[in-house]
Amino acid sequence: MVCKTHRITSTLLICAIFIVSMFVCGNCFAERKHSEKWYQAKWCHENGGREEAVLADRTRCDCLTNTHAIEFDFGNKWAEAIGQSLYYSLQTGKKAGIVLILESSEDYRYWIRLNSTIKHFNLPIDTWIVRGETQ
Repeated sequence: MVCKTHRITSTLLICAIFIVSMFVCGNCFAERKHSEKWYQAKWCHENGGREEAVLADRTRCDCLTNTHAIEFDFGNKWAEAIGQSLYYSLQTGKKAGIVLILESSEDYRYWIRLNSTIKHFNLPIDTWIVRGETQ
């Protein structure tokens, strides 16, 4: 009887952990409409830039235009984009730029966070929005 009760308890615990992880992860299992690279290629081509430009230290700038070194990221990665864009700017001598990909109306909060941070610290970064085709 103890073994059977232990087995049932273990099974229920595993099920509970799985269900909770599904709610906690939320977007972990969500599939994106397009990859970052897809948005990058489209925007960079439309704006006369060069994709995946290899810099002197062998890092790759997502899009290099005549005036900007640009980082592309999905909305939830807005903070990472700040550092990368500034680094690309340092390496190229061009203005830093970020293209933030917003796939839903809820993602607009990341646009606000990005631009509020840039404004508060007076960071020399220009920003653009690309809206996902799911909107």
